[in-house]
Amino acid sequence: MVVDVSPLSPAASRLVTRLAGTLPLPGSRKSVMSEQTPTRQDPPASTAAGRRRVPRTRTSGAYKSMLAGAVVLALLLIFILENTKSVKISYLGESSHMPLGVALLLAAVAGALLVGIVGGVRILQLRRRVKRHAKAAGRTGA
Repeated sequence: MVVDVSPLSPAASRLVTRLAGTLPLPGSRKSVMSEQTPTRQDPPASTAAGRRRVPRTRTSGAYKSMLAGAVVLALLLIFILENTKSVKISYLGESSHMPLGVALLLAAVAGALLVGIVGGVRILQLRRRVKRHAKAAGRTGA
């Protein structure tokens, strides 16, 4: 199958060409390239620069997440240190004075906890629903 991808960027044209060969034709259940393409071979051990490719791992993903978290934490600390003006906070009849940055940080943490609790309850609700449907399907023999 030939696909004209000339007006697209090189990355987009590679994607379109790859998809055009793997998407099924209308009315068929097989991939267009299922019979034309040989099985996938292992990538070469080295790249053009002569260095070996290192596979991605969960540890590398965790490292990147920790790095992003450290950047966000540094930005939060800068925000808190720049907003040190004391403000009066009133909640349910109680009031106190605290730095503006700390008050906003506490409000953000409280909002994140609320979202986490609601999300956790929804996940538990969906898990129970899936278990009920699985039991019902097992009883009917389907």
